[in-house]
Amino acid sequence: MNSAKQNTKTAITPTRTEDYPEWYQQVIKAADLAEVSPVRGCMTIKPWGYALWENMQRAIDEQLKATGHKNMYFPLLIPASFLEKEAEQVTGFAKECAVVTHCRLVHDAEGKLVPGSPLEEPYIIRPTSETIIGEAFSRWVQSYRDLPLLVNQWVNVMRWEMRTRLFLRTSEFLWQEGHTAHATSAEAQNEALKIFDLYAHFAEGYMAMPVIKGEKTASERFPGAVNTYTIEAMMQDKKALQAGTSHFLGQNFAKAFNIKFLGTQSKEEFAYTTSWGVSTRLIGGLIMTHSDDNGLVLPPKLAPVHVVLLPIIHKEEQRADILAYCEQLAQELRQISYDNKRLMVEIDIRDLTGGEKAWSWVKKGVPFRIEIGQKECQNNTVFVGRRDQEYKERYSQSRQEFLATIATQLDELQAKLLKRASDFQKQHTLDIDNKADFYDFFTHSEGGFAAAHWDGNPEIEAKIKQDLNVTIRCIPLLNTPEPGKCIFSGEKSPQRVIFAKSY
Repeated sequence: MNSAKQNTKTAITPTRTEDYPEWYQQVIKAADLAEVSPVRGCMTIKPWGYALWENMQRAIDEQLKATGHKNMYFPLLIPASFLEKEAEQVTGFAKECAVVTHCRLVHDAEGKLVPGSPLEEPYIIRPTSETIIGEAFSRWVQSYRDLPLLVNQWVNVMRWEMRTRLFLRTSEFLWQEGHTAHATSAEAQNEALKIFDLYAHFAEGYMAMPVIKGEKTASERFPGAVNTYTIEAMMQDKKALQAGTSHFLGQNFAKAFNIKFLGTQSKEEFAYTTSWGVSTRLIGGLIMTHSDDNGLVLPPKLAPVHVVLLPIIHKEEQRADILAYCEQLAQELRQISYDNKRLMVEIDIRDLTGGEKAWSWVKKGVPFRIEIGQKECQNNTVFVGRRDQEYKERYSQSRQEFLATIATQLDELQAKLLKRASDFQKQHTLDIDNKADFYDFFTHSEGGFAAAHWDGNPEIEAKIKQDLNVTIRCIPLLNTPEPGKCIFSGEKSPQRVIFAKSY
């Protein structure tokens, strides 16, 4: 598709309203974020996608370290017997486990490579690490003086998914998983809630993705958890995305793995533990929160490049002056601080037309595109395109004014994306007060988040999931809950909960 057509149509075909799942895949392709790998259900994350993940990782990692957590690394392979020690864990993850049963490859009689020697015990490629970390904690924790123990790791995990989609659900994905041990239940609960708040701050403050903070129902909790806290975001197709979870595990894993300590009264006690994590699923959430029919849209705080400079050279004799102007402007921009780091600037010197260059960066979601031609050099100006505006809405600005205001403009763009997404979430969140309207909302309307009263009966919860493929995303953590009556049973309900279809 040439640039002229793209100006009148869209860069992404089909559009969001035509075929949302295919639109999502095409945005990833157009932005060159990732591709399907030869390994079933896995993906290759390309440089632009990985740079985005690195920025997410950096921001979260800084906040975790600021709250006293230390990074370390645990093995990829977990003895199968470890999962058997925690009954809910093995039940919850059994269908998703990838199992290693042999070592070595050997040639059979026909010369084909086949598995060699069976292992004495099968190993599980980690779907999560509570069990192997619990075993380590049992050796590291002896006294109350060893607590709290606060660790985190940035790793890959494997969950053998049946239906996969890039970033949102893949068999292998990247994440951070934190694990902590504490002397008291209150300390562990406070830890789980502290990380829960940290995730919400990251989602809204960095991703510009508004979330609803709440607790999972018993049927939706992490296997083995006493409480699971979740942040739930609304995507542009009005489905919910679970963007991060924090789990209070009580003493369940401590008892399974014998994590004991000698307390202040010289009495042996079981520790209280937590675990929590976010993953590359956040990239999928970012795509579906902000992107449009021209491609990816990136919040400035996470963009791998804040400003791209596009030299527009019509005559060869202009080349040196235009490139020199771009180099000097890039140096000046790189001295400017934004979100406690230097602006990231790139000069695109590829041998392409101006339209081709510009559209390639539109599709990558770069916040600011600056076109520099002979006119800009002569007038000491810049020609600016913002990713939150239509392609044709470019404007001229003096070089000095642009340099003086770029940090403020980035803040404005960041705030605009959050407000736009917040307004969308509010517009499509509806209080529903009877069963008929509830069923109609999820069968005949555009859908979204339904805030409705529920009496806590898991049979009602299961029936709704069976009938509508709708789940309770969370029980919101509210300062002033609104008591009422369950719209399904008529029984008392302490507050509204959030129902939605989800990823």
